[in-house]
Parts: sequence; structure tokens; C-alpha cells
Amino acid sequence: MSPLSALTKHRDLSLRARVGLLAALGAGLLVVLISVAAYVTVRVSLLRQVDSTLLARAHAAAAGRLAQQEVLASIPSEALGAGDIRIALLRADGYYISAHDQYGRPIRPPLGEPERLVAHGAEPESVRTGVGPDGVRYRVVAVPASGVPGFALVLGQPTAPTEALLRRLGLVLLLVGTAGIGTAAWAGAAIARTGLRPVQRLTAAAEHVARTGDLRPVPVRGSDELARLAHAFNAMLSALAEARARERRLIADAGHELRTPLTSLRTNLDLLAQSEGRPGLSPEDRAALLEDVRAQVVELSALVGDLVELSRDDPPAAVHAPVDLSEVVAHAVERVRRRAPSVRFDVDTQPWTVFGDAQALERAVTNLLDNAAKWSPPDGVVTVALRDGVLTVADQGPGIADADLPHVFERFYRSAEARGMPGSGLGLSIVKQAAERHGGSVSAGRAPGGGALLTLRLPGVPGHGWPDAPRTTAR
Repeated sequence: MSPLSALTKHRDLSLRARVGLLAALGAGLLVVLISVAAYVTVRVSLLRQVDSTLLARAHAAAAGRLAQQEVLASIPSEALGAGDIRIALLRADGYYISAHDQYGRPIRPPLGEPERLVAHGAEPESVRTGVGPDGVRYRVVAVPASGVPGFALVLGQPTAPTEALLRRLGLVLLLVGTAGIGTAAWAGAAIARTGLRPVQRLTAAAEHVARTGDLRPVPVRGSDELARLAHAFNAMLSALAEARARERRLIADAGHELRTPLTSLRTNLDLLAQSEGRPGLSPEDRAALLEDVRAQVVELSALVGDLVELSRDDPPAAVHAPVDLSEVVAHAVERVRRRAPSVRFDVDTQPWTVFGDAQALERAVTNLLDNAAKWSPPDGVVTVALRDGVLTVADQGPGIADADLPHVFERFYRSAEARGMPGSGLGLSIVKQAAERHGGSVSAGRAPGGGALLTLRLPGVPGHGWPDAPRTTAR
């Protein structure tokens, strides 16, 4: 299997399987490392023990009668076989003396250059592993023979017992490691199953929401990272439920608001169609119907525009640039003054620079002024003041009832007094939306003269960037 196909297959596994697999691999790697370390440690320890024992025997033999040539040659082969030891006296030129078996063959350990160096006196002793003439591996040590100058006493012991012990140790470590890996895989699967149970519940809840649209929060237990994820998921569900409720309210309110002008518009159009070519509708009545139709179309256009503006939960992609709020107020006042010629505007502003969308700000200010002009009596005065980023608009109308103050900025909210007047109840909602998008706020209260007082606060800097900006006053 190629690495790419193995990686793809690994990615196709479930999260629980991947966690269990990683736990098993980690534990298996740890078991392998421990087993290798134990094997190496035991092997080195055994070899050192064998070498230490052989050297001790070699030094003892070199100091005794065993290092004499006639004694070494007279040792029976059965004694050497029973002791599992091979002994030889080696001279530096390669000549050696050892015991012989019953067939006259020498019974000697492996002899080589390290042993000749010891016989020559170049090395105090040597320890190595070699293969004897009988094909058996030996652990070989050589020490100077004190009784025979120029000779080295060489002892060899077969490594088969040590190697058999190491093989048994390796087999035991392999079995223990395999059992450890299996146990680790089982433990990893159990840990993954237990640890990922909250994730499974969260996944099931998300699939339930996607399948049924039910936005009820999921139960949360504990305070760990998965519990925090569940809390975040519940917060997302709450926000989604609130957005859905707002959408439903908007659709219901929009349908209610659109029904009346559409019904009136359809009635007027039916009357105009029925009167076409028939007597009974005077030119004055016909002109009044057309004017009424025109006004209703304008009202519908404004309502649709307000609905489009309020339906965007995210701020529009507008270029945020420095905007002189006093100029925005001046333009809005001129626009509203043309629509409400019977109302007088008393404007007193100071330059205040706001970073934002000039069009959105002008629409918000225009809505504030339209609201004040709508409630002002004929020849009434609307007082507009802008100081330190606080725009106040006060009228001389009946004011806002205490029960209506908390709701005047809600969508489609209209007090009992406003239901007989033109408007959709969206203007002040647009003001609130624009204020929040620019980091400000809007509030409603009572003016000193008894009318309504609407206050818009926007963050910014005084003047046109200089602290001593000129003050402008308009009437």
C-alpha cells in the first residue's frame, strides 16, 4: 500500500477509531522501546558477567599449575567437556599448546591476533567473541601466563547458554509487548469512547437540528473543553433561534403593513378601471383617486426600502471615511424642510467628525427629523442641536407616553396615537440600527417643552480634525 493510499484510508476512519489507533500506536511504541531497552540492558549485563567470570578464572589459572605446558597437555578431554571450557597456551608467533581429544584433535578456543598481542606483552588482556575450530561461538579471554614467559593463557566459553537465555528473554518481551499493545488498543478504544461521548451527543444534536429544525439547547455536563464547546453550540442555537424569530416577526409585520396599502391600491385601481368609459366619476374624483394611488405607491416604495434596510443583519459593505456630522444634519434639515414647509427648524450645530457611512448617517438623521416634523403642530418648531457628538431633536408635539418609551425603536412598533397617521413604524428602527453600526446609541425622552426628545450619540472627534473648529448656526 502506498503512503498516499494509507493516509487516505486513515482519514476515512472515524474520530473514535483514530483516537484509539493513536493510543495503541503510542503505547505500542512505548512498549517496544521499553522491551528493547530491557533486552539491551540484560544482554550487556550477562556479557559483562561472563567476561568477569572468565577473566577471574583466567587470572587464577595463569597464576597456578594450569599454565604449565605438561599439565595443560595432560588434561583429559572429558574434564574440559564437562567444564565447558576451552584452554590453550599461545605464543606470540602463533604456536599453541592445548589438550587433545581421544582422536588426537586439539581442544582449543579461538586463537587470533588479540590473543597474540597479549602473549607478546602489547596488551594486558583481551576479551572478544570468536568461532572455534569446531564451529561453535565462544567468548574468549586472554591473560599473560605468569609461569610461562612469552605465552598467553587463553580461555574460551561457549556463548550458546547465554544466547539461549537471551532468546528466551526476547520471546518473553515479545509476548508481553504484544499483550501490552492489545491492552493499550482496548484501553485507547475505551478512552476514546468515553471521552468522545459528549462529542457524539453534540454531533447527534447538530444532526437533529439539521434534520428537524428544532433549536432546543443540548444538556451540558461538566466544565471542560467539551463542555465549553457545548455551551458555544447552545449559544449559536440561541442566536439562530432569535434570528429565526426576528425573521418571522419581520415577515408577519411586513405582511400586516403591506396588506393595508395594497388593498387600498387595488380598490382604487378597480374603481379607475370600472369608471373607464362610463359616466358617474367626476374628473375631480378621478384626480383624487390618482393622487391617492400615487401616494400609496410612494408609501409602498418607502416601506419596501425600509424593509430591505432592516433585513440586513450585517452592516453593508460601505467605505468608512471621515464624515462631518454637522454637514449631514444640514443636508437632512433641508430635505425635511421641503417636505414639511409648515414646520420651522431651529438648528445649532458644532462640527463633529464621525468615521462611518455618510449615506446611512444622513438617512438616520432624516428619519429623526421626519418623526419630529410629523408630530409637530402647524407652525411648530423643531429644535436640532449637535454638541460633542450628541445630536438632540426636540419637537412641540404631544410627546411620547411613558408606556411607549421602551418600544419606540422596535420594528413596526406604533403607539395607539400613531396608528391613524402615515408611516410604517420602521423609521426609528433604522436610526437605532445606524447608531449601533457606528458604535453609538439612540434614546427617547421628553423635551422641556413637553414634546418628544430623541438623542443620537455617535463617537468621533470634534471639528474637522482640529480642536478649535468654527461653530456653525443655521435657521
